[in-house]
Amino acid sequence: MKLFYAPTSPYVRKVMVVAHEVQLVSSIELVTSGTTPLAGDEDLIAVNPLGKIPALLTNDGMCLFDSRVICEYLADQAESATLFGRQGQRNWQALMQQALGDGLLDAALLARYEMLVRPEGERSPQWRAAQLRKVEAALDRIEALLPEIGGEATIGTISFGCALGYLDFRFPELDWRAGRPAAARWFADFDARASMVATKPYDRVAPVEPTKIKA
Repeated sequence: MKLFYAPTSPYVRKVMVVAHEVQLVSSIELVTSGTTPLAGDEDLIAVNPLGKIPALLTNDGMCLFDSRVICEYLADQAESATLFGRQGQRNWQALMQQALGDGLLDAALLARYEMLVRPEGERSPQWRAAQLRKVEAALDRIEALLPEIGGEATIGTISFGCALGYLDFRFPELDWRAGRPAAARWFADFDARASMVATKPYDRVAPVEPTKIKA
């Protein structure tokens, strides 16, 4: 399998955390993509018309995107019964948690791109503030949910971990732990998992071995 990736993408990180958890990381070849919100990567667009990462080329010729689809595919390939609940309420809870974590990331990325990508004279502080309010609301919901979740690795908790890790990486000024002791305690433990340690984000784009990927 080949994964189009960038080392700082939180969605790539989510895929790689899953790959570590289901022990498929050695089966994935990493392909660095130079795609940005304003400029596509021709090699990536050839297989994913949306030009977005992550995108996974499977061994039988499919191209899968986005992270939610790829994560479920990897869990299915590994016949994992733990990452996705598969049955009843547990399944819907895990998927809802994934949507919450991904939604936090969506808002955080929009806030970041507003300041990073848009020309200075066209930036909207109101737009950025609106996105950060969504981040804060998502954090409050995560704080409320975590006492009942525990430390098991599911697609929901992996999504939470990658979202909180991205805030540490790109938004340290938000101080998301303030007033959220349950989330702070939970993340301290979850972030110490081998899969999370192996995928911590970094600021370079040179290809690395799969076992050393830090998305």
